Amino acid sequence: MDSIQDKDNPGLFSFAEGEVLLVDKPLSWTSFDVVSKLRNTMKPLKLKVGHAGTLDPLATGLLIICTGKLTKKIDLFQAEDKEYTGTITLGASTPSYDLETAVDHTFDYSGITEEQVYATAQSFVGELEQYPPAHSAVQINGERAYEIARRGEEVALKSRKVFIHAFEIEKIIFPHVYFRITCSKGTYIRSIAHDFGKRLHNGSHLSALRRTRSGNFHVEDAWNLEKLIEAIRAQKTSWISETKMS
Repeated sequence: MDSIQDKDNPGLFSFAEGEVLLVDKPLSWTSFDVVSKLRNTMKPLKLKVGHAGTLDPLATGLLIICTGKLTKKIDLFQAEDKEYTGTITLGASTPSYDLETAVDHTFDYSGITEEQVYATAQSFVGELEQYPPAHSAVQINGERAYEIARRGEEVALKSRKVFIHAFEIEKIIFPHVYFRITCSKGTYIRSIAHDFGKRLHNGSHLSALRRTRSGNFHVEDAWNLEKLIEAIRAQKTSWISETKMS
């Protein structure tokens, strides 16, 4: 059975043997920032640390971190369906499809009805042909797409098939649409937010996103990053003290 640390009743970490750490990624951190911070906190241990499924810097929520021998399971965890909650803002589009870049076009959304919003959400359910955002980590000839986009160059991306299991509208306070979505791996919620406006003959962008579930892992069971770092440091301090006394 995989070693998954209980954040409320943590035991001893066995990083080399392998740990699955559920982390609630903070806003503005990249997934690599979290991995790097935890790897540095675990020093002087030299071991593999990786994450199963990237979250954009402006997204928060569940990030699965694997260490040691359990890094072999990253692909397995990454393949699981995901669940997100978030906010789509109508009436404005951005090049990155979220708030990483400034608004480039505005639209009059006053004619959009709640019924149209609900119907549009349902139109996404099922298999979907989706284009990743130009500002994404997709590799093109060995270079990240966002690096090309940030230079102002045109980014040619291929579409991919994803599957939307459920797309629920939880609340509408125009221009904001609050949603919950369950989808297959590789789904770009930013692209859904962008395409949502297009299907309404309008513009839109993703203004908030939180991953709440990945496979059978839930964000409610995830560590606050700072508390996880404290727990790791406390174990290291205890281990160093015992070593000196022996």
